[in-house]
Amino acid sequence: MNEENIHIEFEGQSNRAVAYDNDKEIGVCEFHVDSLYWSIDHTYVDPNYGGRGIAKKLVLSIVTQARAKGVKLIPLCSYAAKVLSASEYADLLA
Repeated sequence: MNEENIHIEFEGQSNRAVAYDNDKEIGVCEFHVDSLYWSIDHTYVDPNYGGRGIAKKLVLSIVTQARAKGVKLIPLCSYAAKVLSASEYADLLA
């Protein structure tokens, strides 16, 4: 597990952001598209990769894309709700 091999990809066509260690999927944050909102439903990171901030990077990947597209977010996932509770994301909440 080399930190340099871990990267996040936003896969908009699949409604998710994915963390990869090289080409092995190690985490995912999924969202549902509904009209002008994206509902973040689920965030998961393989426990072997815990404590590295990967889950937060997954959520923030979706935040970045939502901001760029002018989309509001509904954090249904408890982890996403925790991340988005920071004041800097208040403008994104539906």
